Amino acid sequence: MEKTKVAIIGLGTVGSGVARLLLDFGDRTARHAGRTLWLEKVVVRDLKRARDCDLPEGVLTDQLADVIDDPEIKVVAQLIGGLEPARTIMLQLLESGKDVVTANKALVAVHGPEIFDRARELGRSVAFEASVAGGIPIIANIGQCLSANQIQTLHGILNGTSNFILSKMHEDGAAYDEVVAEAQRLGYAEADPAMDVDGTDAAQKLAILAHLGFGARVDWDDIPRTGIDTLDLADVRYAQKMGYRIKLLAVAQLVDEGIELHVSPTLVKAGRPLAEVGGPFNAIRVEADAVGQLLFYGPGAGQMPTASAVVADMIDTAVGRTAITFRTLELWSNRQARVGPADYAHARGRFYLRATVDDSPGVLAQITKALGEQEISIASVLQHEPESEGQPVQLVIMTHETTAGAMM
Repeated sequence: MEKTKVAIIGLGTVGSGVARLLLDFGDRTARHAGRTLWLEKVVVRDLKRARDCDLPEGVLTDQLADVIDDPEIKVVAQLIGGLEPARTIMLQLLESGKDVVTANKALVAVHGPEIFDRARELGRSVAFEASVAGGIPIIANIGQCLSANQIQTLHGILNGTSNFILSKMHEDGAAYDEVVAEAQRLGYAEADPAMDVDGTDAAQKLAILAHLGFGARVDWDDIPRTGIDTLDLADVRYAQKMGYRIKLLAVAQLVDEGIELHVSPTLVKAGRPLAEVGGPFNAIRVEADAVGQLLFYGPGAGQMPTASAVVADMIDTAVGRTAITFRTLELWSNRQARVGPADYAHARGRFYLRATVDDSPGVLAQITKALGEQEISIASVLQHEPESEGQPVQLVIMTHETTAGAMM
């Protein structure tokens, strides 16, 4: 059978999973690729570090040149996180005649235009299915399978760490800091979970999906975002009492003036599919004009789900399917964006407010007056009696539909 030599840059969690799939299930990949994907080299920084996969002798190296200077290596999985040296290595691989597969969503979100333009100039391709939602094939579905549609809305739970934290707060009534510590022990959260819990990770992924689904060119850092790091357990309890669950949603919606984009904790009615997505799982609900509503659900991270997406991209690249798609879609090209970002201040929705107030006459009237001055109508009010006289009380208000600008 024909052989295509491949390489992996980075043998961390995902890289080890990719190596395992290539080495242990070579017959499976060969069936789908019509050729053997031969793992020729794996590049790491430290040769002495313990690995959780067994590699054939001579495959492991700490020299990037062993891949770049080998013209027989055709496809490379570049699995280094962060922006540098990942960007430099990516460009070096392309310039040495390699087609590249990556799982690095930050690299695509920040340097996509530069990398994709360079790949086109060189006649090479970049595949990045694993960069969003792990094992869920959302990139292929939005970029290719739904090409007969105009996507209208996209609501995504795109960060498994945040979803795990919120799920535990709902199910166990545990405080935020306690659940973050548990997520770190279980490997769902990094030692510094800031990018997961402050909405950065979800915003980067949303920028990629917005480009694929709507043709928008938006800097992820310009996407309005609020994370779950300021969420209080009291908010979770009040949401439950009102029949909702809180989810960190990444939202893209086509409106008359462009595309609305934002990431924020959102109350989702209990029983609806997105509300029931638990633990570290991801889900994306897509609504399009021809097909209607679709829900994509599955593991959004983890070694083998992400490795599954990487190896699928490697197969498509080795066969030549990626090159055709890459050339046709012209992602992050210099052509004018089909749609621009809309002003978030005009985004419409219902809002949840919680305030700690004095239990005294006229307080509610002051709040409703302030809301009324912004033409914000109240849908419901929830207030419990204080445990003792003179203590402040929690006042929870749900508004009717209004604009984000009115709430700012």
